[in-house]
Amino acid sequence: MNETAVTRVEKACVDVTQAGEVVTFTAVATRAQIGRATLYRDLQLRAVVDEHRIRQIDARTLSGLATEVAHLRTALEALAGRVNRHEEQLRRLTASPRKR
Repeated sequence: MNETAVTRVEKACVDVTQAGEVVTFTAVATRAQIGRATLYRDLQLRAVVDEHRIRQIDARTLSGLATEVAHLRTALEALAGRVNRHEEQLRRLTASPRKR
């Protein structure tokens, strides 16, 4: 069975947590057998790791909330960028051909 990268990263995060270790990009990359740079670049994989890192911090503390807000802001900005690119592609595709 071929696991997806997201599944491997999710499992690696759980394994790191269960081992009593701190969830870091390095620890997750090693366990998931994925490059650390890939975890940083791929927004979906990064979100999985960040979510597990946030869970280790008490979300009721001010610093925990600030970290979560920063994570959500980053995810929202990435999503907004993708939406803008897709809207632009749709505009180009649906534009009527120019008559000369």
